[in-house]
Amino acid sequence: MIRRSLALAVATGLIAAPLVSSQPASGRAEDPRGASGIGDPYFPLDGNGGIDVQSYDVHDRYQFGERRLSGWTRIMLRPTADLAGFNLDLLLPVQSVRIDGDEVDFEHSGHELEISAPVAEGELVNVVVKYAGFPGRYSYAGESNWLANRHEVVAMNQPHMAPWWFPANDHPLDRAAIKIAITAPKGKQVIANGNRVARTVHGRLATTTWLPDEPMVPYLAFFAAGEFAVAKGADHGHPWVVAVSKRLSPDLREHGMSLLKKSAKYTAWIEDVLGADYPFSTTGGVATSLEPGFALENQTRPTYSPGSLNTSTVIHELAHQWFGDSVAVEGWKDIWLNEGFATFFEIYYAEEAGNLTGDQWLRDQYDGLPANSDFWDHEVADPCPTYENCVSSIFAWWVYNRGGMALQALRNVIGDDDFFEVLRTWVTDREGGNGTTSQFEALAEEVSGQDLDAFFDAWLHDMQKPADTVANGLG
Repeated sequence: MIRRSLALAVATGLIAAPLVSSQPASGRAEDPRGASGIGDPYFPLDGNGGIDVQSYDVHDRYQFGERRLSGWTRIMLRPTADLAGFNLDLLLPVQSVRIDGDEVDFEHSGHELEISAPVAEGELVNVVVKYAGFPGRYSYAGESNWLANRHEVVAMNQPHMAPWWFPANDHPLDRAAIKIAITAPKGKQVIANGNRVARTVHGRLATTTWLPDEPMVPYLAFFAAGEFAVAKGADHGHPWVVAVSKRLSPDLREHGMSLLKKSAKYTAWIEDVLGADYPFSTTGGVATSLEPGFALENQTRPTYSPGSLNTSTVIHELAHQWFGDSVAVEGWKDIWLNEGFATFFEIYYAEEAGNLTGDQWLRDQYDGLPANSDFWDHEVADPCPTYENCVSSIFAWWVYNRGGMALQALRNVIGDDDFFEVLRTWVTDREGGNGTTSQFEALAEEVSGQDLDAFFDAWLHDMQKPADTVANGLG
């Protein structure tokens, strides 16, 4: 994600069989129902401690006039222990739950859907949840995420989005295959992750189905519906699909289309910098006319608000395809591994374009922020120590900029060869998995052969301005 103020400062049907989740939910269940959360202290109710989702098959209908969403989702999952029941994350009112075809009891409070049915460890369980409601009426963890008007809707946000439109095991530790089928008026275009594989018109409605080739974590799934100009092609070895809202002004619509058509070019540039293949089968982007104040790295197809249609933001969101999408955080405390890395790629792209070097940017940032600035008064590697108002903390500007500064400083300390080897190794060895700050620190020490404990303490853990020393990358 990049916020406007931050720029630079199977199931069934088309899935023939369920894909195996590349990262199971952590640990075994702590009680017969499975732990109510997957174990993230920042958001204790996110996910479930006893299940590993294999696939989602989402079938939703959106009514623009009422702003009402209804549908059903088939979830194929494997329990990680024998359970008397389990939880899913969903905000919309639930009409029914079926397991292997049989209707079962459930309770629904807030965003916790508690399903009462025994399931056995390791067995594939077929869960179908039917639901309907008005997503714009619901909030969770301080987030009111539904983005819509009478012309357009985009399901995009972070760290949570899925519970507003489909039930999920909503945490980066549990990625799964997904198929997205959205029914809307036939005059609307529907865009989502992956590749469009079907569009069926039935009367005044049309159902459009999108199928990503790779599993993803729930918050990275999205759909947009509205009046969009859509283009597709293949450049620099990458197929791409882009969509630009027709509700934008003519000038911004033309600019947005021209910019997003360069997504494959920028994707290839990041590949070259990393020496690591793009981890997904398609790229592109969506420009919405709605203004949430940020862009978001939805897997394969980032979404951009009107105020974020610039090259720097596109580089940022495409860098996230490696840092955040392919390699997800193990817990939300490690969010700098997403945002600091994407910020660094903005800076490095500017350097390659002949603007400020990364070192000059680092020095300007460092000198421009006095020691008593609250910019330094936080731990980057644990930005929400009190677990209150975590959403504002984990996406604070100091997470982005101090994270980017830490990476440029590391580059200065260990040199370009080792630095880019660290990045390449990180994204290749952990492709489709998760990572933590301590694991990244260990990798940097392994590749460079240097003791970097004091360096990482200064930049990622200490709540004060790092000393202006060569050892801290500021010589």
